[in-house]
Amino acid sequence: MKKLLLILTFFSLSISILPAQELRDKVASGTHKSIELETDQLFNKLVKIRRDFHENPELAGHEKHSQKVIKEYLLNLGLEVQTNIYGYGVVGILKGSRKGKIIAWRSDMDALPTDAPDELPFKSKNKGVRHGCGHDIHMAIGLGIAEVLAKNKKSLKGTVYFIFQPEEETFVGAKSMINNGLFSRITPDEIYGLHVTALPVGQIMVKPNEMFAYQKRIKIQLNNEVSKEDATVLSKKIYSTLSRAKANSKPWEIQNIADPNIGLLNPNTIFSDYLIIDEHFRTYSKNDNLFLEANLYETNSSNLQHIIPKVKQIIEDSGYKEQLLSLSFIQENPTIINDEKLTGFAVKALENIYGKEVVTTNYGQFPFFNDDFAYFQQKIPGVYFFLGGSNFKKGMVAMNHTPNFQVDEESIRTGVKYFSSLIVERLNKN
Repeated sequence: MKKLLLILTFFSLSISILPAQELRDKVASGTHKSIELETDQLFNKLVKIRRDFHENPELAGHEKHSQKVIKEYLLNLGLEVQTNIYGYGVVGILKGSRKGKIIAWRSDMDALPTDAPDELPFKSKNKGVRHGCGHDIHMAIGLGIAEVLAKNKKSLKGTVYFIFQPEEETFVGAKSMINNGLFSRITPDEIYGLHVTALPVGQIMVKPNEMFAYQKRIKIQLNNEVSKEDATVLSKKIYSTLSRAKANSKPWEIQNIADPNIGLLNPNTIFSDYLIIDEHFRTYSKNDNLFLEANLYETNSSNLQHIIPKVKQIIEDSGYKEQLLSLSFIQENPTIINDEKLTGFAVKALENIYGKEVVTTNYGQFPFFNDDFAYFQQKIPGVYFFLGGSNFKKGMVAMNHTPNFQVDEESIRTGVKYFSSLIVERLNKN
């Protein structure tokens, strides 16, 4: 009889668990439907604020107007706001109704120095300055996520920090915020961010580990016995010896990143397993010595330690062993390395909510670019996404740092909707 009672008890418990899970799934589905609706309602407002950022771009270290707009926006949402960490940075704090996980979202703020014409009707009012990298889009998305989550505050379990970071283009802002005590004030469990790029609008791309190539700058010092002409020949030899790419590929032609056959979307992408080095070294004289400098981009971290010895060997084999005075990397920025476990969680969550097609795999590593979000990832597990901003039918190509850079503003809707949902999932599911 006792055994029968135990079996009946277990059976009744099993029945009661199933409807509860179904109920939770329905509640979650309703939350994401609400996020989608709220994003649509906010969209025009966010477009307007993005255009204000675009008309009033500010160089690294001068993001005063952007800070003012962001601060007022977050305060109006009822968030606690801090602006005394570093430069013109802003941190907005949204606390849910219950304690739980702590998540940070990063948006960068600064614009680029450029004289390229701005063809948009809401063109830059600041001569020589333009949002040619999409940080105006990033700020609008960050504010949109903050507003959507603020509207759902009662259902949130945990805290969200919105980090609006200055001075990304100079690779200074993230490190300086950390050095000025950012993570002694806030203690996120995980951090997320994105960058708009030349993928089709509406597309999200991510991968675990390296998103970009490792970026280094090499410096060679030779004595005055070496002429500039000989140095040019030497630099060409270093270039031809070190450069590495897949057969018949040109990974430096970054206009191909969205190409379905050879771009980042394809497992056989040309943007993997390469070492790109400047073909033309910067050559200059100083204190009767000759200096050669060049940037290089390597996809494989294990190869980095061999680059300096290889260059030294090329110089010696070329007959300049006695003329070589020094050889070193003078710039070694960290690269974006996505946490493998968190990336898997993020992809699964987005696919479960919005379908398998919303996230595409990045099969390569983007050359030439990088992001100081890497400094945050050195302290906290984090994931960094590429967000498509191009609309090829409209002639809009979101290739960062190019004269004709343009972004389809529909990318704002995509970013706010998907990443609001992702943060909710991460907060409410431990």
